[in-house]
Amino acid sequence: MKQAIRVAVILVGLFNLVLGIGFLIMPADMGAKFFVAPNGIQGLSTIRADFTALFVAGGLFALYGGWKQRAAPLMVPIILFAIGLIGRCVTIIIDGIVPTTFTPMIVEAVMITVLILGTRAFATRQWAR
Repeated sequence: MKQAIRVAVILVGLFNLVLGIGFLIMPADMGAKFFVAPNGIQGLSTIRADFTALFVAGGLFALYGGWKQRAAPLMVPIILFAIGLIGRCVTIIIDGIVPTTFTPMIVEAVMITVLILGTRAFATRQWAR
């Protein structure tokens, strides 16, 4: 079971790393897939910098935690994705629901669940070893 969770954690990491690299290389195309439109060069720069940072950081910490089977690094993507999920919930409350509302929320919830399972599977007495 621990190996299956490890593989799932690594897949979460790879998924996010690929997304992050996509935002770095093709910010306009990736932004459109995420319903974000750049406003000029600075808008492209913001998408390229901020989205890349979010997904690459989350992905690298998930990969590291999964590869080394350490729980502590998984807290970084858990927190990042949980904040994103909270933001989506706030959007539902303030702006309402559209047909595309739930797909990214489900993806984020699944990733958070996998990463939490990883923290439990990789936990040791010296958590940050």
